[in-house]
Amino acid sequence: MTAEQLVAEGAGKAERAAPRHQPAEYIHRDEREWETIRWPGQTGKMLFHPRAERPTEPNAGIVRYEAGANHPLHHHEFSQVWYILSGEFRIGGKLYGPGTMVFYPDPHYEDELFTESGGEMLFVQYPGPSTGGRPIYDGRFNMVERKSIHSERTDV
Repeated sequence: MTAEQLVAEGAGKAERAAPRHQPAEYIHRDEREWETIRWPGQTGKMLFHPRAERPTEPNAGIVRYEAGANHPLHHHEFSQVWYILSGEFRIGGKLYGPGTMVFYPDPHYEDELFTESGGEMLFVQYPGPSTGGRPIYDGRFNMVERKSIHSERTDV
């Protein structure tokens, strides 16, 4: 039996109750366009992201870094996990490459990042279990025009 069949069977037994189990969702990275991210040299494809009807959905997708891409030390109230797919990244003064996973618990300061090579990372940002802080999609991962790095807030 598949998970989808179990969900359907359970829904039949509890017609009057709200469903407890939701079906899995599948999205291929080619189903999304690259979007401008707030930091220099970064674009992203957030395959899933929070929205009004699903506020606890994570920011989850691929971030692409051009050679020379960077961001300053900044703060978040949510949790996140990164997985380096390609390229080398200097994060907090140390060099990391493909196969490295990074975990930032909530709340956290996200270290300064710089890449000479460029590359890609899988990002998953989710509500902080201890703070309740939620990841932000609008105005961070879908910018029409990037602001100067000095005008970006680094305290959120």
